[in-house]
Amino acid sequence: MEHIGNLEKRLWSSADVLRSTSNFASNEYFMPVMGLIFLRHACSRYLKVRDEILPTLPSRGGVVRDLTKADFSSRSAIFLRPEAQFDYLVSLPEDQSPSAAVIHAMETIEEDYETLAGLLPKQEYTELDDDALRQVLRIFNDPALQKADGDVFGRIYEYFLTQFADQKAHDNGEFFTPISIVQTIVNVIEPTRGKIIDPACGSGGMFVQSAHFVEAMKANPNEELTFYGMEKNPTTLRLAKMNLAVHGLDGDIQKAISYYEDPHKDQGPFDYVMANPPFNVDEIDAEKMKDDTRLTFGLPGVNKGGKVSNGNYVWMSFFHAYLSPRGRAGIVMSSQASSAGGQEAKVREAMVKSGDIDIMCAIRGNFFYTRTVPCEIWFMDKGKPEQLRDKVLMLDARNVFRKVTRKIFDFSPEQMKNLTSIVWLYRGQEERFAGLVQEYLSTARDEARVADFAELEAAFSATEAHLSKHTDTSELHGGIAKLKSDATTFTKASADLGVPAGDIAALTQAHATMQPVADQAKALIKEIDHLAKLTQKAQEAMVSAGQALVEKQTADAAAKKAQFEVRKHAAEGKKLLAAIAAARVQLTGDPDVQLTVTGALKRARYFEGQADWLLSRFPDGRFRDVEGLVKLVDMEELADNDYSLTPGRYVGVAPEVEDEDFDFEETIKDIHLEIDLLNAEAAELAETIAKNFEELIV
Repeated sequence: MEHIGNLEKRLWSSADVLRSTSNFASNEYFMPVMGLIFLRHACSRYLKVRDEILPTLPSRGGVVRDLTKADFSSRSAIFLRPEAQFDYLVSLPEDQSPSAAVIHAMETIEEDYETLAGLLPKQEYTELDDDALRQVLRIFNDPALQKADGDVFGRIYEYFLTQFADQKAHDNGEFFTPISIVQTIVNVIEPTRGKIIDPACGSGGMFVQSAHFVEAMKANPNEELTFYGMEKNPTTLRLAKMNLAVHGLDGDIQKAISYYEDPHKDQGPFDYVMANPPFNVDEIDAEKMKDDTRLTFGLPGVNKGGKVSNGNYVWMSFFHAYLSPRGRAGIVMSSQASSAGGQEAKVREAMVKSGDIDIMCAIRGNFFYTRTVPCEIWFMDKGKPEQLRDKVLMLDARNVFRKVTRKIFDFSPEQMKNLTSIVWLYRGQEERFAGLVQEYLSTARDEARVADFAELEAAFSATEAHLSKHTDTSELHGGIAKLKSDATTFTKASADLGVPAGDIAALTQAHATMQPVADQAKALIKEIDHLAKLTQKAQEAMVSAGQALVEKQTADAAAKKAQFEVRKHAAEGKKLLAAIAAARVQLTGDPDVQLTVTGALKRARYFEGQADWLLSRFPDGRFRDVEGLVKLVDMEELADNDYSLTPGRYVGVAPEVEDEDFDFEETIKDIHLEIDLLNAEAAELAETIAKNFEELIV
């Protein structure tokens, strides 16, 4: 399958055609687009599950019984009638309306699933150009997508949500919480069985990621978890129900304003609370909530107008009240809430003294698509062991991130695992920490051992042989000889690596053995990069020398012949350089894949680095305070700091670490790009201001 990132962009570009060929604004066309993604995802899942079910169906007299809804519900998929399947929609005759067919497909699904009745987009498709809709249907029926599994479609679904969030196409993007933040919450509270509530559920991402967590344990999320949600915006509520349905999940999501309504109060208490509520909401009517039993810590500050001036601690009180006696919660909250003063400080003190505040995790800014501010994740645990009830784990993850785009950051999968492993140590689960270190070292070992240099060495040698006929390649020749020697040394050292054992002492020794091999991998990557640049320079020198020879010719025939030779040699060199680039991918990674580490050498170095990150901070495989990262804070220290729950106030400043992967050239390019964008915006703004002044004068 083609690179998923490229596929996502191509699908988005094609779907964006619908906006340009309709009367919809950005905040209107996202529902019909998400409806098509819903159909494509549902069909992909249907086909995959159907092929799993068919061989198991009983037959009588050679006749196999028909498929039923129940067959699919048990496998987290939805049943689709033939006319709701994508291949049917794509193969419509030209004289039939694709918009009418899509509407009918949506209607059949709503008829079969009462929870979706009236929610799927339908009439919106009548506003779309038929030719554009046919084009998008064909693109969404890409052969790569037909073979894709639910995980790929889950990512595509999430990608479209992020794009709409980035456009602020709906509710300022508040319906979408970044996946890495949701997964971090799930990893910490571990929703394995019971009832989950999200009183500000947006598009339902918390539920979907919880289901993935259960699926990873080879269990059925519909059997282990029950989902309850509230959402005030009717359009977002539709999106949430579609999101659950496309993942084959059942949930009770009600339209409600959570400040004043509690439609699930008869279903509580809940085993898990997960939420990303709106930050710093003001003007909440205190009179309407004065008798709300969820406000066990009382209302935060009420102004002269009878309004709660900031809703952050209203939410926090609600979340605490929802929890069962052993319930856990993970909540995304504004950073300013953890040290807020006034009446909010009194509510926070009461919450801390309850012993149920478990972990505070600080996240740097730019994790959200529509907000640049930093945030914090509050974790509550009413089932904390007694020895931890007077303590709070402060985790400052602001220095843990990866750059997705110029403006957006997130956690890599390994960064999420590393942060979660700190929580394991805090909870006394040292064996899980050791298991993660073992996983990293085993992966690094395996990647080092599969590194095969033969194809790349041959490509370099062939290129050098060609270029040496036309230009000086002595430096390139020596570099290739060194690469071959170093590659032989690396291959032998990799072959000698053993399988790391599971106890921390053995893992520490295995890491010590692995580290020099990883350093060799790093050095080889630099050698290969340098040789690639040398071949490119030699190619350019060959062409330049050839062109100089052409210019010296006085006769047209001689000039044409020389030009022909230059072009022939340049074409051959270009083909050889392409062979080098292709051979490099297996070792140093695919340059088109940005967020996943590829290439055996890079992966060996990368996963050894993850093991090193863990062992350098927790060398004994047990929890300890780490300057600038984590600290276990007791009640006395919390009281001395006015019960502030800001991690940075306690953990100190992390020592500065040199970024060995810092790319100066790429950074300069990013800076220039940003300057160009800012200059363009400034010019546009100046033009707008000038135009406004002219209108005022007229």
